[in-house]
Amino acid sequence: MNDNVIPHELNQPNSNADLGLGEVTEMKNNSSQNVEDERVKSDPDFKWYCVRTYTSHEERVKQAIEAEVKRMGWESFIGEVIIPLETIYEVRKGKRKAKVRNFLPGYIFIKAIISEERKTKYKIIDFVEGLSTVVGFVGRKNDPVPLQESEIERIFGRVAERTNIETIECTFSIGDPVKIIEGPFSGFTGTVTEVANLKQKLKVEVGILGRKTPVELDFTQVQFDKPE
Repeated sequence: MNDNVIPHELNQPNSNADLGLGEVTEMKNNSSQNVEDERVKSDPDFKWYCVRTYTSHEERVKQAIEAEVKRMGWESFIGEVIIPLETIYEVRKGKRKAKVRNFLPGYIFIKAIISEERKTKYKIIDFVEGLSTVVGFVGRKNDPVPLQESEIERIFGRVAERTNIETIECTFSIGDPVKIIEGPFSGFTGTVTEVANLKQKLKVEVGILGRKTPVELDFTQVQFDKPE
């Protein structure tokens, strides 16, 4: 795996005496899930694997795997299925619209026991690679390569990092005509001369007192200037 192919606890009440049936059922489900999580953590044969999918089909593949695991009772050798997600914001007409996307398009991660000795290897490979929108496991044919601990830590670290960062997806390019809609230059029009995606800023050249002046703005302070 290279660097570019890189992704919940609940507090429970002490007593359920005053809880309704639905809440008691939820507590039992949470308890069962916690036991399952501990089993997955403690079994050394559980390892993380990377699966390539068609881009934009990651969620469909994840749901198919989880449904089959539940239907077949495969929880003992297929644990978590994770899509590494991040929230981004598109800027349209100066307004931000949130959407969630996979920051590694075309990849999902599965924690599983893929072992010939435990007779799960070909069962898992045949099922997962048999899904119509799956390309295959990362690794050699019929021999998926588990991720190193450092790799999975980097992936999960990125997931945790992105949960507290607002990333704006820029649709502006150099040369685009824009109108400033916020700040001291609101109402001015100009042309984009520089786009800094990491800083979420751009530079716009506007005419002030007969001179072309560069102004640095946030993505949210401008919108495309539509000719009247």
